[in-house]
Amino acid sequence: MKPNRRDLLRAAAAAGALGLAWPLSPGLSPAQAREAAEALGADYDPAPFTLGVASGDPQPGSVVLWTRLAPEPLAAEQRLPEIVEVGWVVAEDRELKRVVARGTAPASATLGHSVHVPVGGLRAGRHYWYAFTALGKRSRTGRTKTAPAGRVSRVRFASANCQAFHDGFYAAHRAIARENLDFVVHLGDYIYEHGPVGGDAVRDHNGPETFTLADYRIRHALYKGDASLRAAHAAHPWFLTWDDHEVANDYSGTGGGAPFMRRRAAAYQAWYEHMPHRDSGASALPDPEIHRVRTWGDLLELTVLDLRSYRSAQNLPDGTILGAEQKSRLKRGIDRAPDAWHCWANSIMLSQLRGKPGGPYMFTDQWDGFLAERKELLTHVHDSGLEDLVVITGDWHSAFVDDIRPDFDDTSSPVVGTEFTAHSVTSGGYSADWNQTNGPVMGKANPHLQYFEGNRYGYDVHEVTPERWSTHMRVIADRRDPASPVTTLTTFHVDRGTAGSYEDPATKGSPAQYRRD
Repeated sequence: MKPNRRDLLRAAAAAGALGLAWPLSPGLSPAQAREAAEALGADYDPAPFTLGVASGDPQPGSVVLWTRLAPEPLAAEQRLPEIVEVGWVVAEDRELKRVVARGTAPASATLGHSVHVPVGGLRAGRHYWYAFTALGKRSRTGRTKTAPAGRVSRVRFASANCQAFHDGFYAAHRAIARENLDFVVHLGDYIYEHGPVGGDAVRDHNGPETFTLADYRIRHALYKGDASLRAAHAAHPWFLTWDDHEVANDYSGTGGGAPFMRRRAAAYQAWYEHMPHRDSGASALPDPEIHRVRTWGDLLELTVLDLRSYRSAQNLPDGTILGAEQKSRLKRGIDRAPDAWHCWANSIMLSQLRGKPGGPYMFTDQWDGFLAERKELLTHVHDSGLEDLVVITGDWHSAFVDDIRPDFDDTSSPVVGTEFTAHSVTSGGYSADWNQTNGPVMGKANPHLQYFEGNRYGYDVHEVTPERWSTHMRVIADRRDPASPVTTLTTFHVDRGTAGSYEDPATKGSPAQYRRD
């Protein structure tokens, strides 16, 4: 007899925690674990395309299409043949009648029955619709867009980060799916690796801390169980980088012994299996290369950074957060930069952050732990004459706006750019009392800090024209509500050719714990 949801929840309680009952508790099959997950707020697309569809890395003539066959999304291994042929189609219309490309791709058990289809021969700057077929079923229809070529008068994109499943529903992604955007940039902490948190969590993790490929696959599938996240993927193409929690808190990609390196390899493979990422390697198993430079016509140059894979330990005189090859590529790109806006997708805060005047850095896991390399890089930006640099950042679970200087301790050091650190999608930040007390203290300790707001959750929308960059801080009302309304908290602008940002007069009266007069 099929157990009902009340029985599954009772089994979860008997196991000691709801999270431990999903799918790893004895006596629950993957199908029963899915029912328990759904009872706690997860849901999935129809099998076998339960995890949805996505597209990514748009270029003028191509885009990558993604899906993964997972009839039992919370199972470590799918009961499927070793190889399943997956059909795909791309069309100029939502009904998929004006077909421009079609084909098949093998989904192998080696890569979790995921497929990554690099579709070429497309027209620049155009919307397309796509879908997959397999095992007699068809996926939902996704929409994507290729990058434009030549002259561009406007680009509008969102950035998102830090979406702890247990901290709330993805109302931010629900809103992103409905925004009029060209693309989305995800800045890391797509999943969290730790076990259940218990307490009053909105919904909890489905097992203990992740270590193996099976663990990470199940965790990614759990996060894809939020319908709003799947909708955001299906609505727009994404660029992606990662931070630490895709593997382990505060990790260094070059540190640790053999057990950690096996864990890192498992996490990287599971990440690739679940993302619309264009892999540059030719091997059967991916070693994802994140760093890349993409253009949106003549208007925007986007540089995606990997600040985990090549970093050394923190607080070393000759420490590196970029690694030698990535730093060399970045500096060459600065030297050859086109006349455009330059945006760095940066997972952790670039700007200096002291906790009190003259005090220590708050977190040296971010760029503050790599002082010499940061100064070297930003001095190179200044000396090269690069203008119109905007850095978009995640990780902090709060919003900051900073002037970027080669030497943050010297107020006469020139401003070479602006950093926008965004609110998190759901991941919890400091308390309102802490923010109220420490916002002004951080302002006094960091003369380059222009704005701080830590009481809200959401995402940023960046609207860019040849004359001005505008960042709109979009915030949700309640992360416990999957349909929470979204509003614009405030907007900051950067004028072309002028370093530094300013707040829009229409939103300058909005709540914040610090703003520089």
